[in-house]
Amino acid sequence: MARRKKIYEGKAKILYEGPEPGTIVQYFKDDATAFNAQKKDVIEGKGVLNNRLSEFFMTGLNQIGVPTHFIKRLNMREQLVRQCEIIPLEVIVRNYAAGTMSKRLGIDEGTQLPRPIVEYCYKDDSLGDPLVTEEHIAAFGWASQQDMEDILSLALRVNDFLSGIMMAVGIRLVDFKIEIGRVYDGDFQRLIIADEISPDSCRLWDIETGQKLDKDVFRRDLGSLTDAYTEVARRLGVLPKTSTPITKPTLIN
Repeated sequence: MARRKKIYEGKAKILYEGPEPGTIVQYFKDDATAFNAQKKDVIEGKGVLNNRLSEFFMTGLNQIGVPTHFIKRLNMREQLVRQCEIIPLEVIVRNYAAGTMSKRLGIDEGTQLPRPIVEYCYKDDSLGDPLVTEEHIAAFGWASQQDMEDILSLALRVNDFLSGIMMAVGIRLVDFKIEIGRVYDGDFQRLIIADEISPDSCRLWDIETGQKLDKDVFRRDLGSLTDAYTEVARRLGVLPKTSTPITKPTLIN
């Protein structure tokens, strides 16, 4: 597919104009970043894996009636998605204490929470994506009260879906973050899951060993990130179980 005009480039993806009005081509890069891009590297094959894994999760959500922006995968690194207006929030769902929650509240990593906890961060790299409350969100007009009810419902449905499929392959879904987009059909607005769902945006631990299978491998220098992501893809059936870790994009059609 011919490349079109670049719309936006982020830390892990590039967005291009789609072939039809209302569509965007989302390209997955091999760039890895952590700590608000203070730590950076290029990890060969990461974009290919995240493209395939995000396709797998988004397709599954669409099939159970959770609306997403995903239309279809185009090739190894690109997928066609529906254009939407992104709400400037990261929606974080936590099942176990880890990362910033453990630091903020002094809770040991791996502690199971009494129930899934949903947090919101304002999307602004220059501010470090600060944690915000529903009071901030309402006061600054980032989302309405009805939006927030819909966002909470979507987030918990995604959590149920991801937790179930991960547990079935021996992986604990510790936490994850998603982005939400608005789409319009005439005067009617609805909210959909946007951006991506991949090990870049989830914490995934092996249930038996506690081995990390997510971007914490890169953040904490715990080994090969592509090995970790390949293991997730193998267990979910996205890659053949006998496949070797991806180091060349040509390994996936």
